[in-house]
Amino acid sequence: MIPSGPQRPPEDAAPASYGTPVALGRRPARWYNKALAILLVAFCFEIGLFLVIFPWTPYWDTNYIGALIPQWHQFWNNLYLRGAVSGLGVVNLYIAVLELYRLRRFAGR
Repeated sequence: MIPSGPQRPPEDAAPASYGTPVALGRRPARWYNKALAILLVAFCFEIGLFLVIFPWTPYWDTNYIGALIPQWHQFWNNLYLRGAVSGLGVVNLYIAVLELYRLRRFAGR
């Protein structure tokens, strides 16, 4: 017969009868974990460096998005927008440095 719902253990059952928790060790790091961590660091670093530098180059003014709608040209050349894009680049660089620091987790394996 199939029970209709979850069954409660009897009141007189001792907690030790449920079994003891098993301590799980850390999973061994595989080569693909290390490769993905290195790729993430490289990707975040490259994107961050690009976003920090590109808004301040002459190529920023002569791109497709800025010329797509002429009314947006004034917004596109706004220094606050350039600073916001550079700020996103700084965030990406920060993530790259944090992940580079976290690569130490593979050092002992």
